[in-house]
Amino acid sequence: MKIALAQIDPTVGDFAGNLGKIVSSSRRAVQLGARLTVFSELAICGYPPADLLEKPGFLARCHSAVNNLADATRNLPTAVLAGVALRSTSETGKPAVNAAVLLDRGHLLLEQHKRLLPFYDVFDEQRYFAAAKSQQVIELDQVRLAVTICEDAWNDKNFWPRRLYTVDPVEELMRQNPALHINLSSSPFWHGKRTMRREMLAAIAMRDRIPVLMVNPVGGNDSLIFDGSSFALDGRGELLAQADSFTEDLVLVDPFSAPPMAAPEDNDTEAAYRALVLGTRDYVRKCGFKKALVGLSGGVDSALVAAIAAEALGPENVLGIGMPSPYSSTGSIGDSERLASNLGIRFERIPITALFEEYQRSLRPLFNGCAPDITEENIQSRIRGNLLMALSNKSGALVLTTGNKSEMAVGYCTLYGDMVGALAVIGDLVKTRVYAVCNWLNRDQEKIPRAILEKPPSAELRPGQKDTDSLPPYEVLDPILEAYVERYETPEHIACANGIPLELVQQVVRLVERAEYKRQQAAPVLKVTSKSFGMGRRFPIAVKTSV
Repeated sequence: MKIALAQIDPTVGDFAGNLGKIVSSSRRAVQLGARLTVFSELAICGYPPADLLEKPGFLARCHSAVNNLADATRNLPTAVLAGVALRSTSETGKPAVNAAVLLDRGHLLLEQHKRLLPFYDVFDEQRYFAAAKSQQVIELDQVRLAVTICEDAWNDKNFWPRRLYTVDPVEELMRQNPALHINLSSSPFWHGKRTMRREMLAAIAMRDRIPVLMVNPVGGNDSLIFDGSSFALDGRGELLAQADSFTEDLVLVDPFSAPPMAAPEDNDTEAAYRALVLGTRDYVRKCGFKKALVGLSGGVDSALVAAIAAEALGPENVLGIGMPSPYSSTGSIGDSERLASNLGIRFERIPITALFEEYQRSLRPLFNGCAPDITEENIQSRIRGNLLMALSNKSGALVLTTGNKSEMAVGYCTLYGDMVGALAVIGDLVKTRVYAVCNWLNRDQEKIPRAILEKPPSAELRPGQKDTDSLPPYEVLDPILEAYVERYETPEHIACANGIPLELVQQVVRLVERAEYKRQQAAPVLKVTSKSFGMGRRFPIAVKTSV
């Protein structure tokens, strides 16, 4: 049986657009000789629909979309397997079910509901969905198919040291003797996820001794980025087919006769860049915009954001703004100009010295007797944020914030200043990873001027300022943050494991906890690690903690 793995980029709530992609891919699959075309979890309505699932009208549109898909594929010789949210028929409980529907020549052969509903990190499915109580194998052309939906395959006792659920839907399906296991996923990207996902399903394939196919969407939806990377494995866990990462793709495979292929090499630095480009492009496009603004400081963070934006949206749709203050170095503007030239984006200057002086004049009666401090530094940042938002309002371009994860973690950022914007593009990259991605970007040609990468990091908000005046070197700080923020390790363990003084680790932890109120007012962060700031990391603001 030839099967097409159809990897599309759906938009939440865009039923016409999503169905258009599904039908178009199905027709292309027919041309390749596919008997079955498989799409991802909730491909028909988009993932994650969140509280839209509580609106009866949304679920009604989901039901209509299934009927429309049946009509549109009635004359196609390929069956279509796709995910959709449907209204729950139970008289009690949650309003919806997370379903996979199998349509063949206009007839509904299978409506399989998801059984394991994740409720951790960015997943909140128990809020909306009723869990399936059973599953059934379905036959297509006398081939017995076991269909699972994403998390249903993530509870293998032989793979996970600690399982989250008492039931294993795959084990129960295997008792019905299927010949093929198909998993519809909406599995967001983060570092190392592609390899881990393939190894996990390979373990299931080897255990059950049947081929396993996984179809994952591609694209960005708010903070989440889906890498695609759909694949097929044989009954020995060997790779038979692999769709591209970070782009729509359609791959044909016969899981019962295809020869094994080599697994593609994973480069996490390249993957981070490609993920952020995709996430930026889809966020801007799906929100109905075309252009972006980036405040260029001459530093590495704004340089990387500008490079990502230029590739995501086209250089003609990106405007870089330099806003020198009394403390800006001469190299900062020159470096920004060279960066803009390298990227092919437009660059404009708006000096803020006169505005800063006027602020100081206006506040002098109330600041009388107070020495200059961080207040004056933040005023400069907020002037810049105001100017960027004015340009955004006038031009219809979205402002992209340029803060990295290290700064957001310890509060080294200004509310209503450099935090102003619609999307935190690199808010899930610690500073050392920002440099790594920039160096990868420069591997063939100098897109980011070498001077930007070599200068000591500085906010340039007071004379001679350097980041290390307030923070440990990023080579020391970032391992602490990754351990505390992403893995929830204790300060004692972090200090011991990394050979860092406990007092320093505790100081950093206090900064992280004090900055929670800022992070909860930040722009959405594109997620590329296992634990990003945003909806997957939930802590109270008003709380008493002890380090």
